[in-house]
Amino acid sequence: MIIEQSMYYPAGSSDRKLHIYLPDDYSTSSQRYPVMYFFDGHNLFYDHYATYGTCWGLKDFMDHWQKKMIIVGMECSHRDQERINEYCPYKRHFFGETSDGRGKETFRWLTEDIKPMIDRDFRTWSHREATGIAGSSMGGLMSMYGVLRFNHIFSKAACLSSGLFWNISNFRRDLNAVTLSEDTRIYMGWGEIEAGKAAHNGNPEFDTREARSTRKFEKELQDRNVRTYLYFQKGGKHCEADWAKQVPVFMDWLWLQP
Repeated sequence: MIIEQSMYYPAGSSDRKLHIYLPDDYSTSSQRYPVMYFFDGHNLFYDHYATYGTCWGLKDFMDHWQKKMIIVGMECSHRDQERINEYCPYKRHFFGETSDGRGKETFRWLTEDIKPMIDRDFRTWSHREATGIAGSSMGGLMSMYGVLRFNHIFSKAACLSSGLFWNISNFRRDLNAVTLSEDTRIYMGWGEIEAGKAAHNGNPEFDTREARSTRKFEKELQDRNVRTYLYFQKGGKHCEADWAKQVPVFMDWLWLQP
C-alpha cells in the first residue's frame, strides 16, 4: 500500500510530496516496523511518476521481500535546477549550476519534521538501528552526508552513484568531524558506463577516478570500523533502470546479512 501526502518544506517555502510504503499486513497487525528513507521518492514505486518513465520497482520488491518495512520516499522540487540545491549540503558547482548548500536545510526538514511525523503517525521502530537512508546521484550524495553527519539517527545507508570523486574532500571533512558507531553500514555502488574511461585500458572496476575514490574512501570508513559494501555494476549507466537492479543487493546486505 502506498500513501501519498504533502509535507511543507520550509527551505523551499512550498510543499513536497511524500510517498509512503506500508506493508500489506499493516492494517491487520499490531507490530512495529523499521523505516528506510529514500530521496527522489517519485522514482521508487510507479513508472508513471518516475522522471524518465522507469521506477525502481520498489513496491513489487517490498511486497515479496522477507522483511516487512516502511519506506518513506521524499519527492524533490521539479522546477529548474532546484533539486541540485535541495540535494546538496555543500556550496559548489554542479553541471553549470551553483548549489547554495540547502541540503543541510533538507536534512533539518527530514530529521526535525518528517521523521517525527512518521514515528508519531505510524507504528515504527524509531531507534537508529531500525532507521536507514538511501538515494542515487544527488540523493546518494545526501545519503552519504546523512549517515555521517546524522549517525545518531541513521545506522544504514545505500549510496548509489554518489560521485565520490567529485565530493571526496567534503566527505572526508565530514568523516573527520564525527564519531561513527561501529554498527554503521554503508553501501556504495557505481556503474561502469558512468564512471569514465579506465586509465590505460585498465579495469573500470579499479582504474577509473570514481573507482579509485570510492575504494579509497571505503578504506577510510573501514579504519573507523564502519562496515562497507562496494558494488560495481558492469555496464551500469546513470539511470533509474540500472539503480533498480541494485535494490535486492543493498537491501539484503543492509538489513538481512549478519
